[in-house]
Amino acid sequence: MSIRRPDTLGGKAAIVGIGATEFSKDSGRSELKLAVEAVGAALDDAGLTPADVDGLVTFTMDTSPEITVAQAAGIGELSFFSRIHYGGGAACATVQQAALAVASGVADVVVCYRAFNERSGRRFGSGVQRREPTAEGAALGWNLPSGLLTPASWVAMAAQRYLHAYGLGPEVFAQVAVVDRRHAARNPAAYFYGKPITLADHAASRWIVEPLRLLDCCQETDGGQALVVTSVERARDLPRPPAVVVAAAQGAGRSQEQMTSFYRDGLTGLQETGVVARQLWRSSGLSPADIDVGILYDHFTPFVLMQLEEFGFCAPGEGGAFVAADTLPLNTHGGQLGEAYLHGMNGIAEAVRQLRSTSVNQVAGAARALVTAGTGVPTSGLILGADG
Repeated sequence: MSIRRPDTLGGKAAIVGIGATEFSKDSGRSELKLAVEAVGAALDDAGLTPADVDGLVTFTMDTSPEITVAQAAGIGELSFFSRIHYGGGAACATVQQAALAVASGVADVVVCYRAFNERSGRRFGSGVQRREPTAEGAALGWNLPSGLLTPASWVAMAAQRYLHAYGLGPEVFAQVAVVDRRHAARNPAAYFYGKPITLADHAASRWIVEPLRLLDCCQETDGGQALVVTSVERARDLPRPPAVVVAAAQGAGRSQEQMTSFYRDGLTGLQETGVVARQLWRSSGLSPADIDVGILYDHFTPFVLMQLEEFGFCAPGEGGAFVAADTLPLNTHGGQLGEAYLHGMNGIAEAVRQLRSTSVNQVAGAARALVTAGTGVPTSGLILGADG
Protein backbone atom coordinates (compact mmCIF):
# COMPACT_ATOMS: atom_id res chain seq x y z
CA MET A 1 0.00 0.00 0.00
CA SER A 2 1.10 3.55 -0.68
CA ILE A 3 -0.29 6.93 0.25
CA ARG A 4 0.22 7.88 -3.40
CA ARG A 5 -1.63 5.10 -5.24
CA PRO A 6 -4.57 2.73 -4.76
CA ASP A 7 -3.95 -0.59 -3.05
CA THR A 8 -5.42 -3.94 -4.08
CA LEU A 9 -6.71 -5.32 -0.78
CA GLY A 10 -10.37 -4.55 -1.37
CA GLY A 11 -12.75 -7.43 -2.02
CA LYS A 12 -10.45 -10.17 -0.75
CA ALA A 13 -11.63 -10.55 2.86
CA ALA A 14 -14.79 -10.11 4.87
CA ILE A 15 -16.02 -9.89 8.44
CA VAL A 16 -18.18 -12.96 9.01
CA GLY A 17 -18.72 -12.99 12.76
CA ILE A 18 -19.25 -10.46 15.56
CA GLY A 19 -19.52 -11.11 19.26
CA ALA A 20 -19.47 -9.10 22.47
CA THR A 21 -19.93 -9.33 26.20
CA GLU A 22 -22.37 -7.08 27.98
CA PHE A 23 -21.20 -3.49 28.36
CA SER A 24 -20.99 -2.44 32.00
CA LYS A 25 -19.17 -0.35 34.58
CA ASP A 26 -18.07 -3.34 36.65
CA SER A 27 -17.73 -6.64 34.78
CA GLY A 28 -16.73 -8.65 37.84
CA ARG A 29 -14.28 -10.75 35.85
CA SER A 30 -10.82 -10.57 34.32
CA GLU A 31 -10.00 -8.95 31.00
CA LEU A 32 -8.88 -12.38 29.75
CA LYS A 33 -12.30 -13.79 30.58
CA LEU A 34 -13.96 -10.93 28.71
CA ALA A 35 -11.76 -11.53 25.67
CA VAL A 36 -12.48 -15.26 25.60
CA GLU A 37 -16.24 -14.66 25.92
CA ALA A 38 -16.21 -12.19 23.04
CA VAL A 39 -14.10 -14.46 20.84
CA GLY A 40 -16.41 -17.40 21.51
CA ALA A 41 -19.49 -15.33 20.73
CA ALA A 42 -17.99 -14.09 17.45
CA LEU A 43 -17.08 -17.60 16.35
CA ASP A 44 -20.57 -18.85 17.18
CA ASP A 45 -22.01 -15.99 15.14
CA ALA A 46 -19.77 -16.94 12.21
CA GLY A 47 -20.67 -20.62 12.38
CA LEU A 48 -17.03 -21.49 13.05
CA THR A 49 -15.15 -23.18 15.90
CA PRO A 50 -11.90 -22.42 17.72
CA ALA A 51 -10.27 -25.15 15.62
CA ASP A 52 -10.87 -23.04 12.49
CA VAL A 53 -8.86 -20.07 13.80
CA ASP A 54 -5.20 -19.63 12.85
CA GLY A 55 -4.72 -15.92 13.47
CA LEU A 56 -5.37 -13.34 16.20
CA VAL A 57 -5.02 -9.55 16.22
CA THR A 58 -5.40 -7.12 19.11
CA PHE A 59 -4.12 -3.79 20.48
CA THR A 60 -0.82 -3.02 22.19
CA MET A 61 -2.84 -1.66 25.13
CA ASP A 62 -4.04 -5.13 26.05
CA THR A 63 -3.39 -7.37 29.03
CA SER A 64 -4.51 -10.54 27.19
CA PRO A 65 -1.80 -11.63 24.72
CA GLU A 66 -2.73 -13.51 21.58
CA ILE A 67 -1.22 -16.81 22.67
CA THR A 68 -2.92 -16.61 26.07
CA VAL A 69 -6.29 -15.93 24.46
CA ALA A 70 -5.69 -18.78 22.03
CA GLN A 71 -4.97 -21.16 24.89
CA ALA A 72 -7.93 -20.02 26.98
CA ALA A 73 -10.34 -20.06 24.02
CA GLY A 74 -9.36 -23.55 22.87
CA ILE A 75 -7.67 -22.31 19.71
CA GLY A 76 -4.84 -24.49 18.44
CA GLU A 77 -1.81 -23.59 16.35
CA LEU A 78 -1.44 -20.01 15.11
CA SER A 79 0.26 -18.95 11.89
CA PHE A 80 -0.38 -15.23 12.43
CA PHE A 81 -0.60 -12.92 15.43
CA SER A 82 -0.28 -9.17 15.53
CA ARG A 83 -0.81 -6.07 17.66
CA ILE A 84 -1.54 -2.50 16.60
CA HIS A 85 -0.32 0.54 18.52
CA TYR A 86 -1.86 3.93 19.35
CA GLY A 87 -4.91 3.07 21.42
CA GLY A 88 -8.25 3.59 19.72
CA GLY A 89 -6.49 4.46 16.47
CA ALA A 90 -5.84 0.73 16.09
CA ALA A 91 -9.46 -0.41 15.81
CA CYS A 92 -9.92 -0.54 12.04
CA ALA A 93 -6.28 -1.51 11.55
CA THR A 94 -6.90 -4.80 13.35
CA VAL A 95 -9.31 -5.71 10.54
CA GLN A 96 -6.82 -4.43 7.96
CA GLN A 97 -4.13 -6.69 9.43
CA ALA A 98 -6.50 -9.65 9.42
CA ALA A 99 -7.53 -8.94 5.82
CA LEU A 100 -3.88 -8.67 4.73
CA ALA A 101 -3.12 -12.03 6.35
CA VAL A 102 -6.12 -13.69 4.69
CA ALA A 103 -5.48 -12.10 1.29
CA SER A 104 -1.83 -13.20 1.30
CA GLY A 105 -2.58 -16.73 2.48
CA VAL A 106 -0.73 -16.30 5.76
CA ALA A 107 -3.89 -17.24 7.66
CA ASP A 108 -7.38 -18.51 6.83
CA VAL A 109 -9.49 -17.33 9.77
CA VAL A 110 -8.35 -14.39 11.91
CA VAL A 111 -10.10 -13.08 15.01
CA CYS A 112 -9.66 -9.46 16.05
CA TYR A 113 -10.48 -8.71 19.68
CA ARG A 114 -10.40 -6.01 22.34
CA ALA A 115 -11.31 -6.47 25.98
CA PHE A 116 -10.74 -4.33 29.04
CA ASN A 117 -12.06 -3.24 32.40
CA GLU A 118 -11.75 0.40 31.50
CA ARG A 119 -14.11 1.57 34.21
CA SER A 120 -13.53 -0.81 37.11
CA GLY A 121 -9.83 -1.22 36.33
CA ARG A 122 -7.46 1.17 34.60
CA ARG A 123 -9.36 4.32 33.62
CA PHE A 124 -7.83 6.03 30.59
CA GLY A 125 -9.71 9.23 31.41
CA SER A 126 -7.73 9.62 34.62
CA GLY A 127 -4.78 10.77 32.54
CA VAL A 128 -1.07 10.20 32.80
CA GLN A 129 -0.13 8.22 35.89
CA ARG A 130 3.10 6.34 36.56
CA ARG A 131 3.93 6.05 32.86
CA GLU A 132 7.22 4.42 31.93
CA PRO A 133 9.53 6.75 29.96
CA THR A 134 9.43 6.25 26.19
CA ALA A 135 10.70 8.21 23.21
CA GLU A 136 7.18 9.03 22.04
CA GLY A 137 6.16 9.94 25.56
CA ALA A 138 8.73 12.73 25.62
CA ALA A 139 6.24 14.91 23.74
CA LEU A 140 3.96 14.81 26.76
CA GLY A 141 6.74 16.35 28.81
CA TRP A 142 6.18 19.65 27.03
CA ASN A 143 2.50 19.69 27.98
CA LEU A 144 2.09 18.07 31.37
CA PRO A 145 3.65 20.96 33.35
CA SER A 146 1.02 23.26 31.83
CA GLY A 147 -1.76 21.12 33.26
CA LEU A 148 -2.60 19.17 30.13
CA LEU A 149 -2.83 15.85 31.95
CA THR A 150 -5.85 14.08 30.44
CA PRO A 151 -7.18 13.16 26.99
CA ALA A 152 -9.98 15.70 27.44
CA SER A 153 -7.47 18.48 28.06
CA TRP A 154 -5.47 17.53 24.97
CA VAL A 155 -8.56 17.54 22.76
CA ALA A 156 -9.79 20.79 24.29
CA MET A 157 -6.81 22.64 22.80
CA ALA A 158 -7.80 21.67 19.25
CA ALA A 159 -11.50 22.15 19.97
CA GLN A 160 -10.94 25.70 21.21
CA ARG A 161 -8.95 26.59 18.12
CA TYR A 162 -11.68 25.06 15.89
CA LEU A 163 -14.35 27.24 17.49
CA HIS A 164 -12.19 30.36 17.21
CA ALA A 165 -11.28 29.76 13.55
CA TYR A 166 -14.87 29.31 12.42
CA GLY A 167 -16.61 31.73 14.77
CA LEU A 168 -18.59 29.00 16.51
CA GLY A 169 -19.70 28.33 20.07
CA PRO A 170 -19.31 25.08 22.04
CA GLU A 171 -22.99 24.28 21.51
CA VAL A 172 -22.03 23.13 17.99
CA PHE A 173 -20.54 19.98 19.53
CA ALA A 174 -23.88 19.10 21.11
CA GLN A 175 -25.27 17.88 17.79
CA VAL A 176 -23.06 14.77 17.92
CA ALA A 177 -23.96 13.96 21.53
CA VAL A 178 -27.70 14.28 20.86
CA VAL A 179 -27.59 12.05 17.76
CA ASP A 180 -25.52 9.39 19.52
CA ARG A 181 -27.76 9.30 22.55
CA ARG A 182 -30.89 9.20 20.40
CA HIS A 183 -29.63 6.02 18.78
CA ALA A 184 -28.38 4.56 22.07
CA ALA A 185 -31.80 5.10 23.61
CA ARG A 186 -33.23 2.53 21.16
CA ASN A 187 -30.35 0.05 21.53
CA PRO A 188 -30.87 -2.51 24.34
CA ALA A 189 -27.12 -3.28 24.37
CA ALA A 190 -26.23 0.37 25.02
CA TYR A 191 -25.34 1.59 28.48
CA PHE A 192 -27.58 4.62 27.92
CA TYR A 193 -30.51 2.60 26.60
CA GLY A 194 -33.73 4.53 27.13
CA LYS A 195 -31.84 7.73 28.00
CA PRO A 196 -31.86 10.23 25.13
CA ILE A 197 -30.64 13.79 25.70
CA THR A 198 -31.54 17.21 24.32
CA LEU A 199 -29.47 20.21 23.32
CA ALA A 200 -30.51 21.75 26.62
CA ASP A 201 -29.21 18.72 28.53
CA HIS A 202 -25.87 19.14 26.81
CA ALA A 203 -25.72 22.83 27.66
CA ALA A 204 -26.54 22.07 31.30
CA SER A 205 -23.85 19.41 31.70
CA ARG A 206 -20.79 20.48 33.65
CA TRP A 207 -17.56 21.64 32.11
CA ILE A 208 -14.75 19.08 31.99
CA VAL A 209 -12.15 21.20 30.19
CA GLU A 210 -13.53 24.19 28.29
CA PRO A 211 -14.89 24.03 25.65
CA LEU A 212 -15.74 20.37 26.43
CA ARG A 213 -18.69 19.52 28.65
CA LEU A 214 -19.37 16.17 30.27
CA LEU A 215 -21.67 15.14 27.41
CA ASP A 216 -18.89 15.81 24.88
CA CYS A 217 -16.79 13.03 26.42
CA CYS A 218 -17.21 9.31 25.89
CA GLN A 219 -18.00 7.02 28.78
CA GLU A 220 -15.76 4.42 30.41
CA THR A 221 -16.71 0.78 29.86
CA ASP A 222 -15.91 -2.77 30.93
CA GLY A 223 -16.43 -5.28 28.14
CA GLY A 224 -15.11 -7.17 25.17
CA GLN A 225 -15.74 -7.25 21.41
CA ALA A 226 -14.45 -9.64 18.76
CA LEU A 227 -14.66 -9.86 14.96
CA VAL A 228 -13.97 -12.84 12.67
CA VAL A 229 -12.30 -12.25 9.30
CA THR A 230 -11.88 -14.75 6.47
CA SER A 231 -11.80 -14.80 2.67
CA VAL A 232 -14.82 -13.64 0.70
CA GLU A 233 -15.02 -17.07 -0.95
CA ARG A 234 -15.19 -18.89 2.36
CA ALA A 235 -17.55 -16.27 3.75
CA ARG A 236 -20.18 -17.17 1.18
CA ASP A 237 -20.44 -20.68 2.65
CA LEU A 238 -21.07 -19.38 6.18
CA PRO A 239 -24.48 -18.65 7.71
CA ARG A 240 -24.29 -14.85 7.99
CA PRO A 241 -24.12 -12.31 5.15
CA PRO A 242 -20.48 -11.16 4.92
CA ALA A 243 -19.36 -7.57 5.37
CA VAL A 244 -16.74 -7.27 2.65
CA VAL A 245 -13.63 -5.18 3.30
CA VAL A 246 -13.93 -2.76 0.36
CA ALA A 247 -10.97 -0.69 1.53
CA ALA A 248 -8.80 -0.36 4.64
CA ALA A 249 -6.15 2.17 5.58
CA GLN A 250 -3.92 3.50 8.32
CA GLY A 251 -2.70 7.06 8.58
CA ALA A 252 -0.31 9.33 10.47
CA GLY A 253 0.24 12.99 9.67
CA ARG A 254 3.38 15.08 9.56
CA SER A 255 4.72 15.97 13.02
CA GLN A 256 2.27 13.47 14.48
CA GLU A 257 2.16 12.91 18.20
CA GLN A 258 -0.21 10.98 20.43
CA MET A 259 -3.01 13.46 21.19
CA THR A 260 -0.65 16.45 21.52
CA SER A 261 0.13 17.40 17.92
CA PHE A 262 -0.08 21.09 18.75
CA TYR A 263 2.92 22.21 16.71
CA ARG A 264 1.97 21.01 13.27
CA ASP A 265 0.33 23.22 10.67
CA GLY A 266 -3.19 23.93 11.83
CA LEU A 267 -5.28 22.62 14.73
CA THR A 268 -8.68 22.81 13.07
CA GLY A 269 -8.39 19.48 11.27
CA LEU A 270 -7.06 15.96 11.72
CA GLN A 271 -4.18 15.28 9.35
CA GLU A 272 -4.06 11.58 10.23
CA THR A 273 -7.72 11.25 9.26
CA GLY A 274 -6.99 13.04 6.00
CA VAL A 275 -4.38 10.42 5.12
CA VAL A 276 -6.88 7.62 5.81
CA ALA A 277 -9.66 9.37 3.89
CA ARG A 278 -7.59 9.88 0.76
CA GLN A 279 -6.49 6.25 0.74
CA LEU A 280 -9.98 4.86 1.33
CA TRP A 281 -11.50 6.94 -1.46
CA ARG A 282 -8.56 6.27 -3.78
CA SER A 283 -8.57 2.50 -3.29
CA SER A 284 -12.34 2.01 -3.27
CA GLY A 285 -13.18 4.41 -6.10
CA LEU A 286 -16.00 5.70 -3.90
CA SER A 287 -16.89 9.14 -2.58
CA PRO A 288 -18.88 10.49 0.38
CA ALA A 289 -22.05 10.32 -1.72
CA ASP A 290 -21.69 6.53 -1.90
CA ILE A 291 -21.73 5.97 1.88
CA ASP A 292 -25.02 4.88 3.45
CA VAL A 293 -24.02 4.98 7.11
CA GLY A 294 -21.09 6.48 9.02
CA ILE A 295 -19.65 4.97 12.19
CA LEU A 296 -17.23 7.67 13.30
CA TYR A 297 -14.99 7.36 16.35
CA ASP A 298 -16.51 9.61 18.97
CA HIS A 299 -14.29 9.67 22.03
CA PHE A 300 -14.85 13.46 21.98
CA THR A 301 -17.50 15.25 19.94
CA PRO A 302 -15.26 17.90 18.28
CA PHE A 303 -13.25 15.24 16.51
CA VAL A 304 -16.39 13.79 14.92
CA LEU A 305 -17.01 17.13 13.22
CA MET A 306 -13.41 17.31 12.04
CA GLN A 307 -13.59 13.76 10.67
CA LEU A 308 -16.66 14.59 8.60
CA GLU A 309 -14.79 17.55 7.18
CA GLU A 310 -11.60 15.59 6.45
CA PHE A 311 -13.60 12.92 4.61
CA GLY A 312 -15.30 15.56 2.48
CA PHE A 313 -18.86 15.16 3.70
CA CYS A 314 -18.95 18.90 4.33
CA ALA A 315 -16.69 21.96 4.21
CA PRO A 316 -14.36 22.92 7.07
CA GLY A 317 -16.31 24.41 9.95
CA GLU A 318 -19.61 22.96 8.75
CA GLY A 319 -19.52 19.62 10.60
CA GLY A 320 -22.02 20.69 13.26
CA ALA A 321 -24.57 21.87 10.70
CA PHE A 322 -24.06 18.66 8.71
CA VAL A 323 -24.82 16.49 11.76
CA ALA A 324 -27.82 18.63 12.67
CA ALA A 325 -29.23 18.20 9.15
CA ASP A 326 -29.22 14.39 9.62
CA THR A 327 -27.88 13.97 6.08
CA LEU A 328 -25.82 10.89 6.93
CA PRO A 329 -27.04 8.26 9.43
CA LEU A 330 -24.36 8.48 12.10
CA ASN A 331 -23.31 6.10 14.89
CA THR A 332 -26.52 4.11 14.77
CA HIS A 333 -25.47 1.96 17.74
CA GLY A 334 -25.11 5.04 19.93
CA GLY A 335 -21.38 5.39 19.52
CA GLN A 336 -18.91 5.43 22.35
CA LEU A 337 -20.85 8.26 23.95
CA GLY A 338 -24.03 6.19 24.06
CA GLU A 339 -23.40 2.46 23.64
CA ALA A 340 -19.95 1.67 25.03
CA TYR A 341 -16.33 2.71 24.86
CA LEU A 342 -14.60 -0.34 23.38
CA HIS A 343 -11.86 1.53 21.52
CA GLY A 344 -14.05 1.58 18.42
CA MET A 345 -14.43 -2.18 17.99
CA ASN A 346 -18.14 -2.04 18.82
CA GLY A 347 -18.50 0.48 16.01
CA ILE A 348 -17.12 -2.00 13.49
CA ALA A 349 -19.66 -4.55 14.76
CA GLU A 350 -22.46 -2.02 14.18
CA ALA A 351 -21.33 -1.50 10.60
CA VAL A 352 -21.59 -5.26 10.09
CA ARG A 353 -25.10 -5.27 11.54
CA GLN A 354 -26.13 -2.47 9.19
CA LEU A 355 -24.91 -4.47 6.20
CA ARG A 356 -26.76 -7.54 7.50
CA SER A 357 -29.91 -5.42 8.03
CA THR A 358 -30.02 -6.43 11.71
CA SER A 359 -29.29 -3.11 13.45
CA VAL A 360 -31.83 -1.82 15.97
CA ASN A 361 -31.56 1.50 14.12
CA GLN A 362 -31.45 0.00 10.66
CA VAL A 363 -30.77 2.23 7.66
CA ALA A 364 -32.96 1.00 4.80
CA GLY A 365 -30.89 -0.45 1.96
CA ALA A 366 -27.53 0.11 3.69
CA ALA A 367 -24.88 -1.32 1.38
CA ARG A 368 -21.73 0.66 2.26
CA ALA A 369 -20.51 1.75 5.67
CA LEU A 370 -17.59 3.99 6.60
CA VAL A 371 -15.94 3.16 9.92
CA THR A 372 -13.19 5.21 11.55
CA ALA A 373 -10.86 4.64 14.48
CA GLY A 374 -9.44 6.89 17.19
CA THR A 375 -8.35 10.37 16.17
CA GLY A 376 -5.72 12.71 17.52
CA VAL A 377 -3.43 9.67 17.27
CA PRO A 378 -2.19 7.66 14.28
CA THR A 379 -5.43 6.15 13.08
CA SER A 380 -7.18 3.80 10.66
CA GLY A 381 -10.42 3.37 8.74
CA LEU A 382 -12.56 0.93 6.80
CA ILE A 383 -15.15 0.92 4.09
CA LEU A 384 -17.29 -2.18 4.45
CA GLY A 385 -19.79 -3.31 1.85
CA ALA A 386 -22.52 -5.87 1.35
CA ASP A 387 -21.47 -8.84 -0.82
CA GLY A 388 -22.51 -8.51 -4.42
